[in-house]
Amino acid sequence: QVQLVESGGGLVQAGDSLRLSCAVSGRTVNRDAMGWLRRAPGKERDVVAAISRTGNTYYADVVKGRFTISRDNAENTLYLEMNSLKPEDTAVYYCAGVRSSNPFYAPREVREYDYWGQGTQVTVSS
Repeated sequence: QVQLVESGGGLVQAGDSLRLSCAVSGRTVNRDAMGWLRRAPGKERDVVAAISRTGNTYYADVVKGRFTISRDNAENTLYLEMNSLKPEDTAVYYCAGVRSSNPFYAPREVREYDYWGQGTQVTVSS
């Protein structure tokens, strides 16, 4: 059974940093493509960052240069480092994965993911 547990969310001020963690069980983070999705209030869920099995990364334009996705294979954990946070980054952040047949592809569409966690709330005040 696949289980993803996100942590690290919270209430911060604009300009602050946060690091989200996603502990994965039932799958291996470097054998699947993994990503971070978010749902902002009143909006659809979007992919903000993704990493392929081989380490290629994708970032949504709105977070490029501020967010960094990474993984620790030994800990089987996915991370999202978020810097220079803005109020518009306020959202519930979800860790997700997919059993991808393409080792080089970092999925950038929500529909491409097979499984995801319960989410962690990030609130950025102005």
